[in-house]
Amino acid sequence: MAVLGTDISGKVALVTGSSRGIGRAVAQRLAAAGATVIVTGRSASAPVAGKRYGTEQLVPGTLAETVALIEAAGGKAMAIPADIEDLDAARDLVAKAAQAGGGRLDILVNNAGFVDFAQAADMSFDTFERTLTHYVRAPFVLSQAAIPHMREAGAGWIVNIGSQDSLPPSRPYPEHEKLRGYHVYAAAKAALNRLTQGMAAELVDANIAVNVIGPSTAIRTPGADSLIPAEFPTEDVAYLAESVLAMCHLPAAERTGLLGYSMHIPWHYGIEVRSLDGKRTLPRCEPPAWSHPQISASGE
Repeated sequence: MAVLGTDISGKVALVTGSSRGIGRAVAQRLAAAGATVIVTGRSASAPVAGKRYGTEQLVPGTLAETVALIEAAGGKAMAIPADIEDLDAARDLVAKAAQAGGGRLDILVNNAGFVDFAQAADMSFDTFERTLTHYVRAPFVLSQAAIPHMREAGAGWIVNIGSQDSLPPSRPYPEHEKLRGYHVYAAAKAALNRLTQGMAAELVDANIAVNVIGPSTAIRTPGADSLIPAEFPTEDVAYLAESVLAMCHLPAAERTGLLGYSMHIPWHYGIEVRSLDGKRTLPRCEPPAWSHPQISASGE
């Protein structure tokens, strides 16, 4: 496959939650840039139901579909089904991915998520616990397992998918802050930011970069669509995927510990954004005025 733009040929990447949405887009872009991508999630060849708002719900998208899309574009991908809520499965996942990748793992993208909003007075403890499991425990467990592989290789890149919801709400509080019920999700994403920065400091001398990339506004995906008002202006997931790729090739001394956002990073650093298959250049887009005012353009 002819690689256009950033070239990470020879690298092996593991992307969690890549049966659909943001994870699928990131897997497609990394594969288009030359990486062998291990995709993982619960939905192997058929969607697996998940509980939200107290009921079992099916969300479209499978690992098999993601692999097919990558291969159709000329990339290389393999699927390893896993449920990261299962601690043993999460701990074993990295070893399986490295084995599938020929004994190496260069890139880890912690994307898998669980979203079930409810106000504090009404939130079930199961929802509270599962939210923290997806956004704090799983990234820690998977990163901990990936670090030895990256140290052995002399370099590595860990990218955690963040959210502008991790930033403090404005005052006086707008109505959506009073009603939306996303405080635990936001707190977990804030914890992920700090976990990222702490690991970045610990691992910079091992040439392992650890960064966060989140949407500058919102991205409409199969899992998040019902949570985003129909009238809210969303963004193209390709900008987030390109921003993740930008965190997956430079030495840690040059780019680590950033809390970056999808529309801000390409604009600030002058990064050319390409389509998910790498074949087209997308327009240079200024970050939207409705992004959170506390977002740093540079991610620093």
